[in-house]
This record gives sequence, C-alpha cells and structure tokens, in this order.
Amino acid sequence: MHRVGSAGNTSNSSRPRKEKRLTYVLNYADDEKSSLYMQHCAGINCLALSKPASDGGDYLFTGSRDGTLKRWELNENAATCSATFESHVDWVNDAVLAGDNVLVSCSSDATLKAWNCLSEGTCIRTLRQHSDYVTCLATAKKNSNVVASAGLGGEVFIWDLEAALAPISKSNDPTEDDCSNGVTSGANPLPVGTLRTIGSSSSISAHLNQSSGYAPTAAKGHKESVYALAMNDTGTLLVSGGTEKVVRVWDPRSGLKTMKLKGHTDNIRALIMDPTGRYCLSGSSDSMIRLWDIGQQRCVHSYAVHTDSVWALASTPSFSHVYSGGRDMSLYLTDLSTRESLLLCTEEHPILQMALQDDNIWIATTDSSVHRWPAEGRNPQKALQRGASFLAGNLSFSRARVSLEGSTLVPVFKEPEFTIPGTPGIVQHEILNNRRHVLTKDSVGSVKLWEITRGIVVEDYGKVPFDEKKEELFEMVSIPAWFSVDTRLGSLSVHLDTPQCFSAEMYSADLNISGKPEDDKVNLARETLKGLLTHWLTKRRQRHGSQASSTNGDVLSGKDFSAKSLAHSRIEVDGNAENDSMVYPPFEFSTVSPPSIITEGSQGGPWRKKITDLDGTEDEKDIPWWCIDCVVNCRLPPRENIKCSFYLHPCEGSTVQILTQGKLSAPRILRIHKVVNYVIEKMVLDKPMDNISSEGTFGGPLQHSAIGDGSGLKPIPKFKPLIEILCNNQVLPPDMSLATVRAYIWKKPEDLVLNYRVVQPK
Repeated sequence: MHRVGSAGNTSNSSRPRKEKRLTYVLNYADDEKSSLYMQHCAGINCLALSKPASDGGDYLFTGSRDGTLKRWELNENAATCSATFESHVDWVNDAVLAGDNVLVSCSSDATLKAWNCLSEGTCIRTLRQHSDYVTCLATAKKNSNVVASAGLGGEVFIWDLEAALAPISKSNDPTEDDCSNGVTSGANPLPVGTLRTIGSSSSISAHLNQSSGYAPTAAKGHKESVYALAMNDTGTLLVSGGTEKVVRVWDPRSGLKTMKLKGHTDNIRALIMDPTGRYCLSGSSDSMIRLWDIGQQRCVHSYAVHTDSVWALASTPSFSHVYSGGRDMSLYLTDLSTRESLLLCTEEHPILQMALQDDNIWIATTDSSVHRWPAEGRNPQKALQRGASFLAGNLSFSRARVSLEGSTLVPVFKEPEFTIPGTPGIVQHEILNNRRHVLTKDSVGSVKLWEITRGIVVEDYGKVPFDEKKEELFEMVSIPAWFSVDTRLGSLSVHLDTPQCFSAEMYSADLNISGKPEDDKVNLARETLKGLLTHWLTKRRQRHGSQASSTNGDVLSGKDFSAKSLAHSRIEVDGNAENDSMVYPPFEFSTVSPPSIITEGSQGGPWRKKITDLDGTEDEKDIPWWCIDCVVNCRLPPRENIKCSFYLHPCEGSTVQILTQGKLSAPRILRIHKVVNYVIEKMVLDKPMDNISSEGTFGGPLQHSAIGDGSGLKPIPKFKPLIEILCNNQVLPPDMSLATVRAYIWKKPEDLVLNYRVVQPK
C-alpha cells in the first residue's frame, strides 16, 4: 500500500540522513474552467451534513481521496462550494461534525485534523497518535465532545476534544502542531464553548503529558485493522469492527471492552447504532447486514439483500429502516422489523458512504461526483408501498432471494435528483523524455499533456489511444530523471528529492526564454522551485524588509538555518544568479488554481498548503532547508552525472588531426555543434584545405566550446572547414546533446567515443 514519504534518519546510524522531500500537487489550471478547481478529482470517502444556525440551506461536507474536504452550501437544486479544507497529505477517509463549529477528519496520513467548519478552511489542530492509516471516526450526537478514531494499526482512540483542542502551553514540545501546515497555532482558534463539555458521570480520562500535551484514551483489544466505528447519542457505548470479523463493544469512558459479537464471516465495513445504544447494525464483506441486540449480546436478525460487500449504512431517525449500499453499486431500503426490502437505485460506482437529509439521501462513491436521490426518509413505508419489494432472507445472497424466482430487480429511481459534479481523476500517466511534459489519461478516457514546470495542461487530446499518443510524442532526447510522479490523489503529484532533482539542465534557447543568453544553462528544479515559492519569497521579503536582502539576494539569518544545515559541505553557488528572483515564463504557476505543496519540516509531520497561502513566516522548520537555500541563497547541493566524459578521434583515413589531451569532459547537455567548434579551434593543418567555406558548418556565429576548462583554445580560423561528428559510424545532428548521443547512439557503459571528419561541401 501507498505510504506517505517520510523523512529523515531518526536512528543513531552513521548513514547520511535522507533529506525531506518536497511535493507539489497540480490542479486543473484552465482559466476558462477555473470552476473545476472547486471540484473534487477523486473518489468521495465521506459525507457529513450540518444545519447552520441561520435560516439558510444545509451544509454538506465532503472528504475525498484527493486529500481535501469541501463545504457545500445546499439550496433546492444548487450546491455552492464555499470552502476547501486543505491540510491532509493523503486520502481523507472519514469526517464527523462535533459541536456547532468543529469538523473532525481522519486520513491515510495517520492524522486527525480539527477544523473550524464555518471558516474559509482554518485547521485548528492536527492530532497525531495513530501509527497507520486512520480509517474511521465516530461521535455522539448529544455529547459531541467525544470523538473516537480507529485505523489499520488496530488502534482505537477516544478523544476528549475540549482537552485535545486546548491551547498548547509554550513550555510544551512544539512538535505537537496546531494548524494547517502543522507548525503554528491557527489564526482563528476555536472557542472552547462551542463544544459540549462532558459531565462528571461520563468523563473521559485525559492523560496529560508535559512533553507532548494531551493524549487520548486507548481502547486496546483489536489485533488487526479496524474499518468501522459507531457510537450512541450520549457517548456511553462504542462499537468497532474490521478484519477480525467480530463487533467489539467498548465503554468509551474508560476504554475497556465489554463484549464482542460474532456472526460475520468476513471483514466488517460499516456500523451504526440506534440513539439509545440498545441496537447495532453491521455491514460486512460477506454481503450480509446483521442487527445486534447489545443487551442480549446476540444477533437478532440477518438481512441478505446485497450481492457483494456492504460498505455503507444509514438509518431513519427512529431506527426502523436502514439504507444500505456497497460494492454492488446498489442502494437498498429495508424495514428492520418486517424484513421487506426495496432496491431504490443503482450507482455507476461502488457506494462508500451515505448521508440522509429529510426525504433525500446523498451518496458518495469511488467517483468524484456526489448524487442526491429520493429516499422518503421521513416516511420510508411510502417508498416500500411503491411495490417491487422483496423479503430479505437470512442467508447469504447465493442461498437467499427465493421469493425473487430468478427475476431481475428494477430500481425505483432511474436518475438522481441532483448531482455535485467532480473532475475525472487521473488514472494513468507517462513522463515524456523531455522531462517537462507528462501525458495523462483520466477516468473518462480523456488524454492530456501537462507541462509540470508550469503546472498547466498544454494540450487536451480528448479520448484518443494513450499508447499511440505516447509514441507520437516520443523525442530522441536524454535528460536526467529529476522528478517522479504519482496519481494517488487523482491529480499529478510531482516529487522533488535532493540532490537528484538538480541533475537536469537545459539551455535557455531550448526553453524560449527571451532576454537571456541562448547558451545559458537553466537548472530545471531550481527554476521550478523559484516559481513555486515566489509568493512565499515575496511575503518573506516584505516581512524582513531591507535587512533581509543584499546584492546577491536574500541572506538567511541564524534563525533561518540551523548549524547542522550550514555544516553541509560542497554547496555550489549558482553562477547564473544575477537575476535570481526573476521567475521566467516556462516556470510561472497559475494563481487561478495554484498547486499545493506537500512537505515535512524538521518538526512535526507532513503538511499541505496552496502556494498562494504561504505567508512568508515558514522557515526551515516547515520547508526543507535545501529548498530555502536554493531559492534564497542561490546555492545548489553537489550533483552527480552532470558531466559526460568522452574521447574525440579522427575517422579512419582522415589526414586532419587536432591537438587533444586524452579524455575530454563536458556538460551532458552540450550540443554537437559545440564539439564541431572545438575541432575547428584545435585543428592542425599541414596544408591549406580545399573544402573550406566562409560560412559556419551549421550557420550562425560559433563561440568558444565549453569542453574542458576552456584554456589554450586557438582562435577560430577565418575560413572554417566542414566538419562532421560521428558515433558508431552514424553522423550526428548538430543540435543533439552528448547525453542523447550516449543514450541512443553509443548505448555502452564505457566512455563515449566520437569521431570527426572533414567533408566536401555540396
């Protein structure tokens, strides 16, 4: 399974420490379709409904596999995205509302986050206690100060939100972070009064640790992964289920387990409790729904309505009927007492979660869109009276449904009443040879070409064969792999690791940068970092004022860099830093739908933020020091494989010799026409040549070669012979680089061997 990239060598090993990675996540940046930026681009894992204090419509909160949550203002047949909550660095797996203003979410990044749900996306606190993905949450409607969390590590924690969200004293360890970037306190701290306090009769034991702050109550007992949690309204009972195939019952006040309920034959994926805590419903991968009597500690009914795993359950307020959905993409309504069941609708994707809103039900699936269907939630019998219902069996589907007599169920509703659309997520990608473009294919088959140094789609090819388009775009060019990409979040996540990311260079002419000498070398990672952090750098300079700048750019103060960072040796200063702060057009990122940065500072865990939300206060505790050193001080870490060694020999039978000193060395991006220049400059002519031309071999003025150290070069003759450079008896184009020759023509591990010859003009 995917893991969040981790930092650092935390042991006492003598191995060099692994530097923090910087990742940036690209959003669809078509200005004409900027509204797409407000949509999810991956499956919706969770839903939560809230009715604001005013007379306005309800709020729907959605949490997605794209790592974000969104708040939608609902009216009749309209949904407006009024806030995006962005801080998680991996899938958002569940979310619950606690109190009037608090939204709590959990993620595969192993954290819980508390948000001011009425804000523009303010994260109040990041809670780190889990050792693995956090998969589910539960809260008590009448005691919303209690929140339970569980995950793949088999851990179940019960949180006292009032204690967990209390301000951390300055004496405490700062690694317990408080906000969206996991570093400083939120700008709008939540009033504790918005949470219902726990009475003395139901208080949770809060363990306070002076070094790390609040710690939750641990409910110990699960030996395997937990996928589902539920709690009664008062918060006095908690149930959990997962891969152990049993429902465990806990006292959340003490964390002690009271019983376990056996009956399912596969993973338990969904749980709900009635308001009083007497009954519990469970949905399992064995395709069964079971109704448990907690007091009697037994299963009182089983319902076989699904043909595959049951992943989502929702009940009517009276707990008389249950809505169920799952892997078979079907939504059923079942009367728990009469066992009468009805197929309400079918989705096009597996159902992950549901939220009942009066007579409607919102359904989240593995798709990025959310649908609202009729549900008759206030009078479910009205829906069952529509007919086409069946009696749910108490055995698995393969042995049940006798009453169906082989007939095919017809859903009551064919189309959803309303849809909150999402953007198709990227499901396939290919990094092209030029190392600036990535070809992608999304979930609806549309193929696009992204320029990752600007974060935009430069070409939308529509629904064309992906492999054919990849072959069509192939270029015979060799540029080092300076970044990696994944699409786990439904969009392109571009990863930069030092020092590998600084290995790729191009000439400014190849990037069409005007006002810059054509043969200036441009480091792709450095310019990309400048584009990403230009807003941060501007804000930082505004904060530091003139004291933070000098003729060579900003100079970091002692507070910005630790002694450990400055101790790194062999740091290279970029020689082309005279216009260091300038961001060139090939590296300008959109501000309409800006990319987000995901990284991990020296303290706390990973964090995520839009590049336009960086305020200049972030330093090396937040942003990796090597990124700051590159952007602010024009310094690059030592790099490997930026030079290419080769031999230059005359072709067999050639009478022309050049003055060489054995093996030569040049930048990998050096063009063959520069090698031609070098040959001409070094030629030793015994007699005048007949095949000379007053024009350069490849046109235009030829400058001194970058080969070797540039010393002892003879002036270029007034009349220049026509020179060809060959490799493996193949004439090389003048604009081909040494790296490309080595990769596609030479194809050997040994040092490259080039040959030259004089040719007769045509």
